[in-house]
Amino acid sequence: MPATPAWPPASTPRIFVDQPLGPDAVPVIEGSAAHYLINVMRLKVGDPLLLFDNRSGEWLGTVADAGKRAATIRIERRMRPLEAVPDLWLCFAPVKKARLDWIIEKATELGVARLQPVITERTIVERVKQERIEAQIIEACEQCGRTALPELAEPVKLPRLVQDWDETRTLLFADEEGGPAMASVAAPAPAAILTGPEGGFTVREREMLLATPAVRRIALGPRILRAETAAIAAVSLWMAQHGDWRA
Repeated sequence: MPATPAWPPASTPRIFVDQPLGPDAVPVIEGSAAHYLINVMRLKVGDPLLLFDNRSGEWLGTVADAGKRAATIRIERRMRPLEAVPDLWLCFAPVKKARLDWIIEKATELGVARLQPVITERTIVERVKQERIEAQIIEACEQCGRTALPELAEPVKLPRLVQDWDETRTLLFADEEGGPAMASVAAPAPAAILTGPEGGFTVREREMLLATPAVRRIALGPRILRAETAAIAAVSLWMAQHGDWRA
């Protein structure tokens, strides 16, 4: 007797919609997402797709109507509730375009709850295109199965970040001059990681950070890491130690 095919198939497209979803919702997908579904994935009436709204979780839908520029979706059932991600922030100095994209994509995949661009004295890229980062976040969530988008904060200068910091949240400072190995530092949620720009932190910035009560310095191994490598390595280590990788 042949096995019953999995439903929905593993190849089912997965899309973020900024509309509340529910049993009675009739979402309409337009713009680039509609182009992707209709012209790239070639979805037809009756074909399945997965949707998530950053509010209620992930839903299975089917195409009720497919026009040239929009698709109307019929909601079938909820597949998963909204996930609870670990309360970890990544505070990072923006880097050049392709490497910044990589930080955003991988931090989202790894489960970071908030992305905080930080402008330091040696930050080369001071103007951050929020819309571009938001698009990267959505694409990464669609790919990795997240149902909750990480929060994207407005860029802030390092002195203001430190001045306004909530002391109940540990700030793990990736210090290029060394420190305790991250695995030896107990910093469960709520926590944040701070990584620097391509040129590293200045002496003045380092002194300011080390004088801040919530800051704990960490080392990320014996080699010099690129800014984007340091950010993702630190997030990975934290997730393995304190996040949802332990389940």
